[in-house]
Amino acid sequence: MRITKKLIVAGIVSIAATGGAVYATAAYASEASEASESAVAAVAPKVTAEQAIGIALKQVPGSWVSELDFDSRGKQADTWELELTKGTERHEVDVDATSGKVTKAQVDQNDDDQNDDGDDGDDD
Repeated sequence: MRITKKLIVAGIVSIAATGGAVYATAAYASEASEASESAVAAVAPKVTAEQAIGIALKQVPGSWVSELDFDSRGKQADTWELELTKGTERHEVDVDATSGKVTKAQVDQNDDDQNDDGDDGDDD
């Protein structure tokens, strides 16, 4: 009878240890899943690319988007960086990816045709 009690106690301890290991593995998997979900949520901007384009086009009516970049700035606010073209002007517009506010609006003359002095760079 002592052997039976020892086997029963050993079996219960073994099951408890196995159950604890399974629980620990399940808890770890759950935490890893939550961490990856929060990482994805942290990366996904509240303002979509389409919304950022709409905001920029309202800022510079009659223009077209020639470039769009998402800049994840770590501790600073993430930003959509857009380059728009309207005639000979190039507009750089930054849109806050969280609030949708324009944080930068800069105009540069498109100098591809502006400084044409007839010299194409060839030394003929």
